[in-house]
Amino acid sequence: MSTQPRPVYVIGAGPGGLAVAAALRARGVRAVVVEKSESVGASWRRHYDRLHLHTTRRLSALPGLGIPRRFGRWVARDDVVRYLEKYAEFHELELVTGVEVTRIEHVPARADASDGSTADGPGWNLHATGGRVMAAGAVVVATGFNHTPVVPDWPGREEYEGELAHAADYRDPAPYAGRDVLVVGVGNTGAEIAVDLADGGAARVRLAVRTAPHILRRSTAGWPSQRTGILVRRLPVGLVDRLGAVVGRISVPDLSAYGLPRPTTGLYSRVKQGAIPVQDVGLIDAVRAGRVEPVAAVASFDGAEVVLADGSRITPDAVIAATGYRRALEGLLGDLGVLDERGRPRVHGARTPAEAPGLYFTGFTNPISGNLRELARDAEKIAKAIAADTTPTGTDKPKGKDSKDKSKDKSKKR
Repeated sequence: MSTQPRPVYVIGAGPGGLAVAAALRARGVRAVVVEKSESVGASWRRHYDRLHLHTTRRLSALPGLGIPRRFGRWVARDDVVRYLEKYAEFHELELVTGVEVTRIEHVPARADASDGSTADGPGWNLHATGGRVMAAGAVVVATGFNHTPVVPDWPGREEYEGELAHAADYRDPAPYAGRDVLVVGVGNTGAEIAVDLADGGAARVRLAVRTAPHILRRSTAGWPSQRTGILVRRLPVGLVDRLGAVVGRISVPDLSAYGLPRPTTGLYSRVKQGAIPVQDVGLIDAVRAGRVEPVAAVASFDGAEVVLADGSRITPDAVIAATGYRRALEGLLGDLGVLDERGRPRVHGARTPAEAPGLYFTGFTNPISGNLRELARDAEKIAKAIAADTTPTGTDKPKGKDSKDKSKDKSKKR
């Protein structure tokens, strides 16, 4: 390992953070992963029990270690957690858990007063819980796309007499058996929770839809939709929109009669706006069978009633808001000018902001080609960029068990 005085700090021990740390270690750069929870993969541990990857096992592995074949083609949530635990162990990653970074401060280069030469290059101070201040040569922010749950400020929400919870708190359908449940939001999470409730014994399941989603078969004749996403991701948006419309009409039945019309906007246009297509894991059949009933979007709450956008009123026993998350990066680095108007990083991957050199972001996009695949690709690019900046000229590449080639050999043996 290199002996640079200030390590690279990676904030977040999810897939993105672990992948970057492993890729850096393979290049001889010391990386320290700081995680506010007590274990790796904290967000995956909190997901609902039914969850499986919508991307294939072979296209979801992180650098240097494949996902075991025994986990199947569509890896279950618990197996993703096992894989992340093994990944950190396999790559011997340096982890600091139970510590939350609360603010990132840019430290400019310090010049020697006698001759004006640079005595200490630019870097970063990480302010963390317990009064800790950690000096970093570079920082990778990998705190996750799904960080802080968001529940819309619907009129009357605070006075609602029924049960209201965010999808982040949903685990399984058992507490909702025999009950009337409204799921709000028809993204992948909302769609899957609605099906889970219908399969798990809820008396009635309704799904509030604001914008009709694009629905894709997860796999058609053995061909996963992820591979199509990889093939088309660099094609013109208009062309992909037209191709998507054709594929949709062929592979997905028209559900308009059931309250779920075909979308009027292009598939890839929606992706560029941040809306990923819904992977069908039972929604189509559940809607056609009447076990999941699409209804209009939620407009407000009135006592025990939910008022929908079409003016109708319903009285569910419980409402589950699958209404998304925010990145929650403003407090961490909002004063650095690196976020856009929606609080998202202006750059990601190997690019670093001009006003904040040495600051990198990973995991804040939701690509059509698969999130884990892109995290793995970004990790290699980020590590390469950081290694080029931190490795002194003439320094040999790392040898032995920490080298990239050796890591791949070990992975194959396992």
